[in-house]
Amino acid sequence: MNPAVFTHAACLGHDTGPGHPESSQRLGAVVQALRDALPDLDWREAPRASRGQLLRVHDEQLLEAILERAPATQVHLDPDTVLSPVSGEAALRAAGAGVAAVDAVMQGNVVTAFCAVRPPGHHATGGQAMGFCLFNNVAVAAAHAIGQHGLTRVAIVDFDVHHGNGTQAIFEADARVLYMSSHQIGLFPHSGGRRERGVGNIVNMPLPPGTGSRMFQEAWVERMLPELEAFRPQLVLVSAGFDAHWRDPLAQMELSADDFAWLTGELRAIAGQHAAGRVVSTLEGGYDLQALRECAVAHVRALRDVPR
Repeated sequence: MNPAVFTHAACLGHDTGPGHPESSQRLGAVVQALRDALPDLDWREAPRASRGQLLRVHDEQLLEAILERAPATQVHLDPDTVLSPVSGEAALRAAGAGVAAVDAVMQGNVVTAFCAVRPPGHHATGGQAMGFCLFNNVAVAAAHAIGQHGLTRVAIVDFDVHHGNGTQAIFEADARVLYMSSHQIGLFPHSGGRRERGVGNIVNMPLPPGTGSRMFQEAWVERMLPELEAFRPQLVLVSAGFDAHWRDPLAQMELSADDFAWLTGELRAIAGQHAAGRVVSTLEGGYDLQALRECAVAHVRALRDVPR
């Protein structure tokens, strides 16, 4: 069964300004690469997330700041995070994509799904937009899986090169969610140490600059995947950032598209054992367009292919 791919044109309209690494070209490159390489994908329009869905993980004040104060031009919420006139609509669609994808896999009309959306989400905390992120898309999806579908074991796997501090902060006291992150040491947001364990539901794997395929795969095989297996997830959510690729300008890890395909296959195998195969992935970082194209295709192809 082909993965469902959720996206929306509004996500292209989120305007971060000239020279910003998180540009609309990123999403355009991903969508076109997927259409060219995998023409049989099940494309679907991302709906808007509702206020109730957002309020499961975000404060009313953040919703007001993003949705009710639409600026006439670009406004910087911090040096890296931009709000433009149509950013609120883009953020609603990006969060809504994850909600719709969770519904789709839980209802059984697809097994896996990929959310080709922006702005990304994993740095957004309950009350603060930051790090290019407005709403925390994967956190909204996880809370929806718990609140709407009654799941009690939802895993979030984050292989973006930056630690998902927002996702960790939202769920660090909620044992129903396992948050796992591999990320480069010393990068924004300077969190994600091994000692950060939450209520035993946080597993961080900080990796040094220069980490390549062997060290990355060994870290996942030896520590991360066994913890995921032990959790027996009913649903696997993925924060799919591809900025650990060797071409990426914002980090210094040395991964290739094959590494992301490999890890996706491992996640699918565990999901097959415990979650009826259900995997929902959402785009996070990745700032080299060629690397984005290659990695997105490899990742979604691994979501499509029969797992081992």
